[in-house]
Amino acid sequence: MSGSVLYDVPGPRAVVRNRIIGAVTILVVLLFAGWVVWRFYETGQFSPEKWELFTYASIWMLFLEATWNTLAAFGVAAVGAIILGFVLALGRMSDHAWVRVPVSWIVEILRAIPVLIFMMLLYYGLPVIGVKMSPYWAVVIALIAYNGSVLAEVIRAGVESLPRGQSEAGYAIGLRKAGVMRLVLLPQAIRAMLPVIISQLVVTLKDTALGFIITYHELLYLVKLLGSQALYNSPLIPSAIIGGSIYVALCLALSYVAYIVEKRTRRSPKVTTVAAAAQPGQGGTDTELIVAQSDIRTGGGA
Repeated sequence: MSGSVLYDVPGPRAVVRNRIIGAVTILVVLLFAGWVVWRFYETGQFSPEKWELFTYASIWMLFLEATWNTLAAFGVAAVGAIILGFVLALGRMSDHAWVRVPVSWIVEILRAIPVLIFMMLLYYGLPVIGVKMSPYWAVVIALIAYNGSVLAEVIRAGVESLPRGQSEAGYAIGLRKAGVMRLVLLPQAIRAMLPVIISQLVVTLKDTALGFIITYHELLYLVKLLGSQALYNSPLIPSAIIGGSIYVALCLALSYVAYIVEKRTRRSPKVTTVAAAAQPGQGGTDTELIVAQSDIRTGGGA
């Protein structure tokens, strides 16, 4: 008999109660969505005049350009945040206090500054001291700084959550700390924290919308620009519906990529070997774990 470690398996009454609560919740959500659609209809948001602007091919080219600007900022920011996250995580786990303490302060400061304030400081604050920065780089640097500091804590938490015997086995066979971190700890930590890392990247993608405040021409900037066109009856709601749909599609695509990566990682025979070796009582030893990690590093198969 299998059950959850967090709660008991619900009985017949609990199952009926949960189903009723679920049905009522779905009904409330549908009623709210229907009320919103009805209000849109009553206020003329679905009238042809509101949607006339979107019958022009040039408008859709603007949406394509804005989407590309959003992805351009996200792509560079995502790569930079991952790199910075690894660097800061390694610094926070350093045995040397002169490295660990300053890096810890840097991580805490970067996490404490809101992304929008960071962007405004870079774009509006730096010119005061004679340094000018384009909106693109202000958005990218702010996203890298904030999300990199968050990912640093995610990676550190993943490494520290591993059993202590993992690192001790590496030291026992003569590996230095760099080798233990690279061959033993980081691969397991990254795999365990992959959903959290992807979730943070989705946040990075959505935070590019803050760039419209510093005039970066991304999706939200275009939505606001088109929605303020009085000549076409200020189609703010139609513009928001289209822009929001694009954001949802991008986030779903990123989540699907993360799902595929995680699924393939779970099915990988090398990862399975490492996981089996890491499980106590499953016929694997810490030495076998090190060997499995070395196989992954050198490309050897199991």
